Amino acid sequence: MRKGMNILIAAGAVGTMALTGCGSSSKSGGSSSSASGSSSSSSSASSSGSSSSSSGGAASGSFDGKGAKVGIILPDTTSSPRWITADPTALKADCKKDNLDCDIQNANGSAATMKTIANGMLANKVKVLMIVNLDPASGAAIEQQAKKNGVLTVDYDRLTPGGGASLYVSFDNVKVGVAQGTALTQCSQVKGKSAVKYAQIDGASTDNNATLFKQGYESVLSKTAGWSKVAEQDGNWDAPTAGREFSTMLAANPGIKAVMVANDTMAGAVITDLKNSKLAGQVAVSGQDASAAGLQRVMDGTQCFTIYKPTTEEASPAINAIAQLVTGKVPSTTATVEDPTTKAKVPSILATPIVITKANVARPVNDGYVPKNTVCTGSYAAMCTSNGVK
Repeated sequence: MRKGMNILIAAGAVGTMALTGCGSSSKSGGSSSSASGSSSSSSSASSSGSSSSSSGGAASGSFDGKGAKVGIILPDTTSSPRWITADPTALKADCKKDNLDCDIQNANGSAATMKTIANGMLANKVKVLMIVNLDPASGAAIEQQAKKNGVLTVDYDRLTPGGGASLYVSFDNVKVGVAQGTALTQCSQVKGKSAVKYAQIDGASTDNNATLFKQGYESVLSKTAGWSKVAEQDGNWDAPTAGREFSTMLAANPGIKAVMVANDTMAGAVITDLKNSKLAGQVAVSGQDASAAGLQRVMDGTQCFTIYKPTTEEASPAINAIAQLVTGKVPSTTATVEDPTTKAKVPSILATPIVITKANVARPVNDGYVPKNTVCTGSYAAMCTSNGVK
């Protein structure tokens, strides 16, 4: 069964809404580790015990938000292409469907810019502020200021430790990491080998999601017989950083056979280094985000897989839940996630990731997640056809 959320709406003004997950919950996932020695801990997710659908608790149907103002701040335009195209498009469509007046902006990687945008949205009397934080401290400060203004806050994709958000909508990020680790061990370059030396490039240590991804893939790789980690660095979700780090790793460890890379953006830089060393396609490389470049590399065999997280599985549940909240209704959740700073149980809607290999590489394109004209270009046009892209 799904967990409900109780909403307490203070009389008068815009109202202060507090959500709490119903029913008991317990920690899962065990203790956490973080990239580059960061002391931040991961959040823990606890579901109601039954298997929930990936569409989340408030994904189906539409709701009338009665024109309520909603502020949405996305993080940057460099860590993943999703923040430029997929998410803004899906969020805008869902806001229109649910009759919400949504102001969707991007902080362009600047915490100061995000704060300025948030202050403007609060001044414009939004009823709900939804953010993808750039780091826990700046995100928490924004959410706490919103709370002082009687505005409900929602964490989208990334939990903001210490922020006190009333709702968290994301994918199950430990499961994302488990899927990455499991898929890497099955890549043709390493499958069945008795000994595999691998390198690891994590996401940003300031991103709680990166900690959760790492928790997931390390739980697999650390227990895989014959696999030994020879190098690890925090790539900061940045291609140039990841490229520099991997170049050093490869020079020191020329026998690397697999690279656990947290996302497609960084994987691209790793594969460029492998190409320069005439090793592309001979070393198993992971990814995440089902980006156009990532899908191209999956087709040409230089990247083993990527992780597909359909934007609709986050955007629709988030906007539907917001439309219900602003009208006093009670959306359902699929889990609670523990805030690692406050230990509070945050009502959450968590979706399930999809591993994309060459066998199903057409799916993100055929689903409309990635435009065909960004993937099926040049020599990749024929590859798209042979791999089932419509």
